[in-house]
This record gives sequence, structure tokens and C-alpha cells, in this order.
Amino acid sequence: MKYLLKTKSVLVLLLALVTSPVTCFAQADTVVGTARVFTLHDLEQIVLANHPIVKQAGLLSEEARTKVQQAWGDFDPALKSGFNRKIFGNTEYYNNWSNELKVPLWLAGADLKIGYDRFVGENTNPETRTGIPGLAGLGLNVPLGQGLLIDARRNTLRQARVMVSYAEAEKIKEINAVWYDAVKSYWDWFYAYRQYTLIRDGADLAYRRFLFLKNQTLMGDKPAIDSVEAAITYQERSLQLEKIKVEMNNARLLMSNHLWNEREEPVEVPEKSVPQETEPPGSEFYRNQLETLISYASTAHPQLLMLKNKGLQLQLERNYRREMLKPKLNVSASLITSRTDFGSYVPEYYDLRWNNYKLGVDFSFPLFLREQRGKLQEIKVRQQALRYDVQQTGREINTSILNAFNNLVAYESQLAIQNQSVQNQQILVDGELAKFELGESTLFLINSRETKLIDMKVKMAELVTGYQKAVAQLYYSVGNIGER
Repeated sequence: MKYLLKTKSVLVLLLALVTSPVTCFAQADTVVGTARVFTLHDLEQIVLANHPIVKQAGLLSEEARTKVQQAWGDFDPALKSGFNRKIFGNTEYYNNWSNELKVPLWLAGADLKIGYDRFVGENTNPETRTGIPGLAGLGLNVPLGQGLLIDARRNTLRQARVMVSYAEAEKIKEINAVWYDAVKSYWDWFYAYRQYTLIRDGADLAYRRFLFLKNQTLMGDKPAIDSVEAAITYQERSLQLEKIKVEMNNARLLMSNHLWNEREEPVEVPEKSVPQETEPPGSEFYRNQLETLISYASTAHPQLLMLKNKGLQLQLERNYRREMLKPKLNVSASLITSRTDFGSYVPEYYDLRWNNYKLGVDFSFPLFLREQRGKLQEIKVRQQALRYDVQQTGREINTSILNAFNNLVAYESQLAIQNQSVQNQQILVDGELAKFELGESTLFLINSRETKLIDMKVKMAELVTGYQKAVAQLYYSVGNIGER
């Protein structure tokens, strides 16, 4: 009898020691019911508006447009003027003043020229000597051979325009990559939070059961050993809860890496924020969209668009190199007159007439054309390599889309099975509790059933997370941000 009393006293003392930390844990793990839900849509708005990499990607298009502006610079009108004069020994050897306004034209690669020359002096070259009033001229410089269809300045401008489209596709690619990483981080946080809530609920349940059994033990209705086992179960779940709490906070911090405010300052998700609940649509929803997604990817995937624009650039370069195989034949002609204004009198034979002109013809042609033929062949090789790249990239994109879709189908099947398993396990737990109330079961069996149920719900959350990541992978493979 003394031994039984001593044993009971030791157990009661043990229960009293266990109660103190249990109460502290229970209070510390209380979740505020007014927690704000941080949805995937909230994440999208912040990331796409403020993320530095997204803003940096926007600069790609801006940079490409500056290249276009630079290319247009080759078509800017240019004004040239030169003055030279020499006086020695009271003799004016020459007094030369030359002025020209050149306006590059798009058509035929021609240049419109308006000039005024005044070359006087005793030692001025007779070929260029003018009268005291000088000579004005209006003329054209036209390449009739090389450069007639396409020249360097038109080729540069056309390629710069193509690179704007290339930069737009590259921008989309960069933004998609940032968003894909952000979505994966969000669902990692979702999984960690679901683990935390499930284990917290299990710990709360174990704590309430411990208090109930403790009171029953003190009244003599339950054996003390049951209370000790209940306390141990709670302690195990509390330790597990502390571990997953750290993992949840770390997952929230990793997701916060993608969050910035309008002032380009890093921000974090508030500790009381929670992820959204999710009920993903079935694979039938995506199966109906699969052909549309594949078709979209074949025409609008940013990586394919980049290759397409690269191909356009190479084609422009090829056309230019073909033009360079032609001989150079430049013709320049100007009508000249000694008239410097419209009001003064000028003899008719010095006025602006068809028989007052300057004409020039330049011709050159390298006999072997080794340089240009080599460059043209190089472009052809690069085009062939690009075709192979397009074929392989297109196949890899289709494969990644189908792979993501197959993952969706697999996750959907696993979710259905896991959901049924969770329901069945819940029935076992409820049955075991009923048997315990009748004295036909043990606390050990109840704890085992509940632990198994918690593990199965955690597995369910893991499958949901995997499913949502597969959805994100599907749209990322398509080359679009996709459904949120």
C-alpha cells in the first residue's frame, strides 16, 4: 500500500513538472485569428511592379530603342563648311570658301547635296576657280551598283529595329523567370505554413488531452501513466512544432527576397500574414487548354521569338552581304549657277540650267571578292546553325510543356488517393477515440492514429504544393506568366 502511494505521489509530481512548460508552449503557439491573407495575386502585383530584375528587364527594350535612334543618326542632314585663305607679299594666293548641306535619302541610298563654293585668288586651281560671287549647286549622289538596294546605314537601321523586338522577347523571358522563382517560393511558404498549422493543431489537441487526463488522474478516474504518456506526446509535438516554426519563418524570408516597395527598398511579408488556401482545378481544365498552350508556345514563346528575330537579323545581314558582291558604281551630278539669290541678274548662260552641271562617276570592283564571299558564307553557316537551334529549342519547349502537364495529371491522381486516405484515417481515429471512451483501447493507439493522420495531412499539403508548382512550371514552359 505504501509502495502504491509512493508511486502515485511520484507520478503526480512528474505531472506537475510537465504542466509548467506545457502551458507556456500553448500560449506561445496561439495564432491570431485576424491574420491577413497574402495571396498570390498580391505577390504578383508587388513583384511585377517593383522587383529590380523586372525593372532591369524593362531597360532592355529602352536600350534597344536607343540603338534605333543611333541608327537614324546616319540619316541626319550634315552641314559642312571650310574656309582657307593665303595672303603673302600683298598677293592673295587663294581665298577658298566651301559649303555643303548633305541630306541622306532612304530611296536608293542617295544623298541630296546643296552647296556653295567661292574659290578665288591668283594661285587657285583653275579647275575649282569660281567668279567673285561664287557658285551654288544642287545635286544628287546615287549608287547605281553596290548600295542601290541596301547600304550600310539602311542595314544598320533595319537590324536595330529587329533588335527592339528581340529585346522585348528577352524582357518577357527575364520577367517570366523572376515570376516563376517567386511562385515557387510562395508555394514553399504555403507548404511550411500548412505543416505548421497541422502540427500546431496536433499539439493543441495533445495539450487538451493531457489536461483532461491530468484532471482525471488527480480524481482517480484514470491511471497516472496515461497522463504521463499524454504529456510525452505533447512534448514531442511541441518540439516538432518549434522545428517547423523555424522552417516556416525561413520560407517566408526566402519569399520576401522577391518583395520591394515603390522606393526600391526591400520589404518582408509580415509575420502575421498567411498564404491563401487553394483548390486547384482538375487536370481536365488544363487538358482542354493543352493544345492552345502548345500552339501559343510555338508562336509566342520568348525564347523562340528571340531566335526568330535573330534569324531576321541574319537575313538582313545576308541581303547586305549579297549587295556587297556588286561593283561600286557611284554617280554624282549637280546643277550649278553663279546666282546667289533670286532677285539679282545673272546671265542666262550662268543660271541654273541643264547645260551648267558637274558630273562624276566612280567605279571599283575587287576581282576575287574573297572578303565579301567569305562574309556571306559565314552568314549562311550561322543561319544553318540557327535553324538547328530553333528545331531543338522548339522540341525542348514542347517536351517541357508535356512534362509539366504529365506532372499535373500525376499529382491530381495522388491528391485524390491521398484525400481518400486522409478520410479513412480520420475514421480510424474517430473509432479509436470511441473505443477509448468505452475502455476498449489505449492512449498509445490513439496517439499513433493521430500522428499518422497528421503525417498524411502534411503529405496532402506537400502534394498540393507540388501540384501548384507544376501549374507554374506549365505556364513557364509555355513562356507566359499564366493563370494566378
